[in-house]
Amino acid sequence: MLVFPCLWWLTVPLLVGYQLARTARCMARRVFPLRPAGQVEDPEVARVQRVRAWMALVISVGLLSAFGGWQALPGQLLQHLVFAPWLALVSAVVVVALLFGAARPGTRRAMWTQLWPAGRSALWYFGAWTLVPLLFTAAGQGMRLLHGGANGLSGVLFWVTVMFVCWAPFWWVVFFLCFASGPALRHAFNLSAVHAALPALVTAVLVWVFAFLGLSSGGLPPGPTALAVCVFLGGPVSVTALAWWEIHRLRRRNGVRWRG
Repeated sequence: MLVFPCLWWLTVPLLVGYQLARTARCMARRVFPLRPAGQVEDPEVARVQRVRAWMALVISVGLLSAFGGWQALPGQLLQHLVFAPWLALVSAVVVVALLFGAARPGTRRAMWTQLWPAGRSALWYFGAWTLVPLLFTAAGQGMRLLHGGANGLSGVLFWVTVMFVCWAPFWWVVFFLCFASGPALRHAFNLSAVHAALPALVTAVLVWVFAFLGLSSGGLPPGPTALAVCVFLGGPVSVTALAWWEIHRLRRRNGVRWRG
């Protein structure tokens, strides 16, 4: 950018954007650490999960390339983007309530002490999602101040100030969600501190919820009916099998029990 003088005007926006992204990333890592408390690292499970994710991506792209369906993909992605956080919250609440009710009284008291930190991180995440449309609307209303602004240096300063005040909060929240979404959904809002098996359980429940949501809105995947049914069931079944395998390893290697 320094080599091409025609791009010098991008210097300030890039510096401001970098600082917004940097501070948002720091806050996201503080609220949703990459290794939350109570999480048990299992390299073998993580390796199989990565292989399964890449296989699912290859199969999806292959089906869309062979049988079509690219035109419906943007709508499905937008639908998942809108509903994913709220479905994850509902799934997490249901699974936590069931596991909390099944726990022994002593274990229940210990789980209760860790429930508020996980709930606080969930409030951060869903509060940020709620702020996105509100901040976008507020920024659009604030941009009306630029109509008929003053000319000269004072007009430029006024334009820059209004742009920063209107859009900086919106982009900070967007950056926060970009950095927080992966760890938040992967670790089920830090619920491993409540019970080590909760992230796997929430993932298994959530994948079935998404499967039936996609079925109700877009139908089966493209292709012959038999193949489409196999693909539709293959994703949730494989994720559920991996979740139960992870829980089995937690029980065998770390002594994790449903009620203990």
